[in-house]
Amino acid sequence: MIRNALIAVALTSLVSGCAMSANSPVTGFVFESSKGATAATSNDVGTKSGQSCAMSILGVYGGGDASIAAAAKAGGITKISSVDSDNFGVLGVYAKNCTVVSGE
Repeated sequence: MIRNALIAVALTSLVSGCAMSANSPVTGFVFESSKGATAATSNDVGTKSGQSCAMSILGVYGGGDASIAAAAKAGGITKISSVDSDNFGVLGVYAKNCTVVSGE
């Protein structure tokens, strides 16, 4: 009985994923690649786009700047019309979350 409980805990730990994106509209244990809407403003849809990203490895290392400000700066945007997310993850080992800003 205790052996089965330990096996269940070990399997749960393995499938829970250490590196995951918090902004993803869906999750996938083995592989995840998704885009999602985050926010929109009343500004007209612009022709410019900028992206900023952060990533995580095993939930041990995490780094990057996925802020809206960094994405707007990367795209030369001063008037934001929408903010989206672009997410990627593999086996809870590697995860990348990007913020995509559109505007003028």
